Amino acid sequence: MLHVNVKTKEAKFSIPVPYVLLNIGISLITSKVFIRHANKWSKPHLDKKNINFSFPSIDQSELKHIIKELKKHKGLELVNVKAQDGTEVIVRL
Repeated sequence: MLHVNVKTKEAKFSIPVPYVLLNIGISLITSKVFIRHANKWSKPHLDKKNINFSFPSIDQSELKHIIKELKKHKGLELVNVKAQDGTEVIVRL
């Protein structure tokens, strides 16, 4: 399970993200329909700024393999960020 901890001056909370939700998210993000719509929605904004970009197709099996390998490293800290205003974000397996 992926744990996201956020600490601010006003609040402190933790968000557990099960690997099942990560796999579902990977399936959605790598779908051809999602990529086609993302390209369609971003095109007007990118055309205004004269940027030629399209979202590439992503290999779903590679991302799932990465998640499978991450499961083997429980406790690994992926992100540890502290802002000047005292806000902290920690992402841990």
